[in-house]
Amino acid sequence: MVRADEHTVRTFIRTLPGAVVALSGGVDSAVVLQLARTELKHNLLAVTATGHIYPPADLAYARRLAASLGVRHRELPMDQLADPLFAANPPDRCYRCKSMLFAALRTLAAAEGFRVILDGTNAEDAQQYRPGLRAAAEAGVVSPLRAAGLTKEQVRNLAKNLGLDFWNRPSESCLATRIPYGEPLTRRRLEQVRRGEEFLRGLGYTTVRVRHHGALARIEVDPALLPRLITAPHRELVLEKLRQLGFRFVTADLAGYRFGCFDVEPR
Repeated sequence: MVRADEHTVRTFIRTLPGAVVALSGGVDSAVVLQLARTELKHNLLAVTATGHIYPPADLAYARRLAASLGVRHRELPMDQLADPLFAANPPDRCYRCKSMLFAALRTLAAAEGFRVILDGTNAEDAQQYRPGLRAAAEAGVVSPLRAAGLTKEQVRNLAKNLGLDFWNRPSESCLATRIPYGEPLTRRRLEQVRRGEEFLRGLGYTTVRVRHHGALARIEVDPALLPRLITAPHRELVLEKLRQLGFRFVTADLAGYRFGCFDVEPR
């Protein structure tokens, strides 16, 4: 039996002539792609942005999902760091990034014969500090999950019912979010964050952030896992790895992981 929330999204997508789905590799856009595949058949193109600011694991999930659904998948190289205003890391950094991304998506969609771009924005996203939502609105991007009023928890439940094996994957964000506003974004800093988080995930910390404060790395994990992080053998392993990556000081944040921690600070 089709759930009411799933029916709402399906009904909306069914009215479209075809679509490009901005497939990030996260749960939300995965749900949109799976439902679009059912309703639009092959009149569909999935596109995933690649570049220095994107966690490589996201691309791996996107590739795997598109292949499993038999959906044509394009990778769209992006270099946001080439924009000095983005690289300066202002509070509206996300707006500048998404404006570039959606402009590139619009060009690609037109070349492929599509007029509609779908993304995975859900209803909760609009309640958070998300400058990128303005860019999406300006570009005419359609968000079926948000239109249906689905929260993150509801989207995860829907993903589980649809059989997505990564329905409970922790939420991700671009690597630039690990660096405080006003601190310049560089390839080296993003690489330090990426490699540090990959190492910590390899130790079993699935929800993790390495916040970059110059010479200091501030690690956020699930508070329940803090004792494990700060005792042997993980303490020594993490210290050694992050010092190898160029951090002089390494600290564990006692507050643990929290979404958008820099967004709550004065801007």
